[in-house]
Amino acid sequence: MSLVQAGVLVLDCAEPEELAEFYRALLDGEISSSPGSNRIDVVGEHGTRMAFRRDLNAAPASWPRPDDSQQAHLDFLVAKEDMDEVERQIIGMGARPLETRGARGPNETRVYSDPAGHPFAVHCAKQPAPKVN
Repeated sequence: MSLVQAGVLVLDCAEPEELAEFYRALLDGEISSSPGSNRIDVVGEHGTRMAFRRDLNAAPASWPRPDDSQQAHLDFLVAKEDMDEVERQIIGMGARPLETRGARGPNETRVYSDPAGHPFAVHCAKQPAPKVN
């Protein structure tokens, strides 16, 4: 029997409502929160679970720049043929490109920061990712 039911990545940020909406759109998920809570949860269409906790002193990580060590980042898998369209959409949602140049092909990776400055990477999926309508 498992000791836990699920893992949840929690990101600290000054505006959890805005960041939760960014990831809700990225994951085609649903938002839930308790009244008066400093935390907002998102469950994506394919089961990805994330939460966003209010921290007015939160500072974004500098990764992938070598200024300091990497704190944490998210990886998302995307079908190779969808990489350019995914990039256009996430930038349109408020993400900022950090490293989007480099090796193209089956091992392609593009790095962005979300609107609060948390880094995340989009990788070509080994198998095509399911299409989301």
